[in-house]
This record gives sequence, structure tokens and C-alpha cells, in this order.
Amino acid sequence: MARLVATGTELAKCSVHGSLRLLVEVRFVVSYGFVARIIAIANQKGGVGKTTSAINLAASLAVGEKRVLLVDSDPQGNSTSGLGLRGAFQTSLYHALVLNQPMDSMILGTELPTLWVVPSEKALVAAEIELVGEEGREYKLQNALAPIEANYDYVLIDCPPSLGLLTLNALAAAHSVLVPIQCEYFALEGVSELWDTLAKVRRTVNPKLAIEGFLLTMFDERTNLSNQVVSDLRGFLGSQVFSTVIPRNVRLAEAPSHGKPIVLYDIRSKGAESYLRLAREVIDNVKTSVGQGA
Repeated sequence: MARLVATGTELAKCSVHGSLRLLVEVRFVVSYGFVARIIAIANQKGGVGKTTSAINLAASLAVGEKRVLLVDSDPQGNSTSGLGLRGAFQTSLYHALVLNQPMDSMILGTELPTLWVVPSEKALVAAEIELVGEEGREYKLQNALAPIEANYDYVLIDCPPSLGLLTLNALAAAHSVLVPIQCEYFALEGVSELWDTLAKVRRTVNPKLAIEGFLLTMFDERTNLSNQVVSDLRGFLGSQVFSTVIPRNVRLAEAPSHGKPIVLYDIRSKGAESYLRLAREVIDNVKTSVGQGA
């Protein structure tokens, strides 16, 4: 059971805008039974807001004074570049998984003092091939994280849009999985496929893997389709769907091109408010049995 204690932190003018008020609410001291809460952010479909959610949830937890490590396990490296770190490193997750280099040797700092990143690069594509013959290959990431996880409150893993070995490593290492789902017509089809995969992972490599929550993204309140998809998914998945819904938002889409999370690019935007609200829900999940069972 978690113990949450408000710090009493006050921000100047925090009452004038919802995002800043939420920032104060997120600033809680959290104690729980894990060294760190490890959350894989995964969906086999691309274009669902997975990397956007990884970057901005990590940043929202960090501005709430949580120690956060974001592990970029997608060879595209968008979480790395989205935090302004493209080309700023010589070693990456590839070196930890394939060459067994210590992960603490490749961790990079960011503009936020309590947010760090394990970067990714295109060479990570080769990891799935190079590791295929190794014994215990699905636990490489878990083993790499073990010596350092005590340094963090949260470890978020941004997975590639596939169900290959890199994603399997993330699910094996995680305590829970957060699933972004785009508010579009084929959303339910993708959920049923992912549900089957998670059940297989629990049977084979990580029986304790929980569902952190399903996150509805790219919501457009002006369209009947978005509203219908939200209604259908809440009906199908129930309380496992986060209350927070991430809207389509121009400022949120612009932020990665500037190498900044939305809380640094435009704290007053709807995107920033939504991710701060999500951070609060993730923190509250620790109180309620730390996520939901699959």
C-alpha cells in the first residue's frame, strides 16, 4: 500500500491555470514496495501517441519532483530526439543489451533535473538478430536495469511499434504496461490482439505483469467518431481506461521538433494539462494495488 504525503509546495500564480494547479498536485512524496516503478509503454500499432506519451508522462512526473529514467527502446530514437538529445551520445541501449556495458555509463541528463534518458539509435535494430541465439535473451533489459533502478522512482520504457524481442524485453522487465490507444475506428481490433499478447507474456516470462492502464490519445471532441470510440473502449475495458484523455493539440505536436516535452514548451496548453493529469493518475495507481491485473 502506498503512502502519499503532500509536500505543501506552492508555485507562484498556480491558481490561474489548471496545468499549474495540477503541477502542485503531482508534487507528492511516494513510498511503495518497489525499488522503482517500471512501466512499459507499448502498443504494436504505430502512430498511437506512444512516444509522445512516454516523453510527456516522464517529464510530468519529473516536474512533480519524481526521479524518472526514460529508456528509449525504439530504434527510431524518437524519445531521445524529442528531448533534444539527438547526436549527443556515443553509447546507447544497444551497448547495454548486446555488448553488456553497464547502463549507468550511457545515461544522459535533460533540461529537467530529475529526468534522465537511456538513448536509442538505429543500431538497436540489429539487437533482435544478434540476441536471438542467446540464452535468457528476453531478460537482457531486466538484468541491465537491476543495478541502477534503486536510483529512481519511475522507469518508463518506450517500446517499438511491434511485438518483437525489444518489446518482449520491456514487458519482462516491467511491473506494468501502459497502452496508448488512438481514438479511431480500428482501436478495438488492436486492443484484442495486444490483450492476447499480454496474456502470453504473463504465462511465459512475467507472471506479475499488470495493466497500468489504457490511455486514449488523439481525441477530437468535435467528431462523433472520437466520442463513440471513447464510449466503446470504456464499455469494453472499464476501469482499466485512464480517466485522462489526451486531445489532439497543436502545441503538443510542435514540442518534439523543438526537443522539449510539452511542460517546458507550453505549460499552459491542453496537452500539458492532460499529461500532468495523467501523471497524477499514475501516482494514484500506486495506492490502488499498483495497477490492474490483465
